[in-house]
Amino acid sequence: MRTKNKFREISFVTLVLISTLSFSCKKDDTPNTDYAAIDYSLVSHWLSIPAAVMPVDVFYIYPTCWQKIDSTEPNICNIDNASMLAGALPAFERQATAFETFANVYAPYYRQADAGYALELPEEEREKFIGGIPATDAISAFDYYIQHYNNGRPYILAGHSQGSNVMIHLLSGYMKDNPDVYERMVAAYAIGYPVTSTYLDSNPHLKFAEGPDDTGVIISFNTQAPSVTPPHNPVVGYNKGLVINPITWRRTEDEASTDDGLGSLMPDPVTLKFQPVPQYADARVDLNQGVLVCASADSNDLYKFTMPFGMGVYHSFDYPFYYYNIRENAQNRANIFLSK
Repeated sequence: MRTKNKFREISFVTLVLISTLSFSCKKDDTPNTDYAAIDYSLVSHWLSIPAAVMPVDVFYIYPTCWQKIDSTEPNICNIDNASMLAGALPAFERQATAFETFANVYAPYYRQADAGYALELPEEEREKFIGGIPATDAISAFDYYIQHYNNGRPYILAGHSQGSNVMIHLLSGYMKDNPDVYERMVAAYAIGYPVTSTYLDSNPHLKFAEGPDDTGVIISFNTQAPSVTPPHNPVVGYNKGLVINPITWRRTEDEASTDDGLGSLMPDPVTLKFQPVPQYADARVDLNQGVLVCASADSNDLYKFTMPFGMGVYHSFDYPFYYYNIRENAQNRANIFLSK
């Protein structure tokens, strides 16, 4: 069962407003490095420890759920930060639940970086910063999961935004050092953060997905409207990521219409709770920009949710737009892996 549920009713709009505040406040220029290691034998340091009844696991790393709101706060939150704990469960419910129909979903808490501070750093410094405490926590949790919970089952990595940024450090480091563990990886859904050719060239043990059926691969995309141009998507900037279409699961620029999709999760206009709807988003890979373009979404209507990132930057909807396609594809890859 999930180890935390008391924050289930937090508003998605509240999380967006917190994020907006973080992007507007002054940043402390000194990263924090004096944190003790987290003990992942404690149930309190896990968002989800399920009963292992499925033949496949998912190890989920949630996106940014905490941001500093004034310059006196550190750039890394504590593991028991109330704001982060409050935001992690709603993120789980609109993202990780896509995998719950066929997999045991494990999710640790980890100490997050302030997104506003991290995004203002030069790329090399940002990767070093995220690769410090946030990645160290997630890798430590993953190792504990492998040693104590996994029991040799195939697994999927799933993340979003900062969670995917953390994941690429796990893939480049831990997987290189533990090839026997990497052999059991069905796929890594590193969504909402650019996975570049430079990164893959530096990590030849890794490979990006080419189609809907390959396993042991990385899957990534960053969604935006056709009107957004570099560097106006702050998640991507000028970093041209490799992209796969989450409807066709191809890397070509062929457009997939809304009729080709399986369904989305979108916020109810009144309650703002995410609810299943017919496929809301089309999808087209833009190879020149290294992004996924969605033309069917109403950028004006969604601006109250996308405001921290800018008009037409659908970062918060990378999973919800394509929720049921992600579910179907992940289960397909897991079935293929198991059949081997």
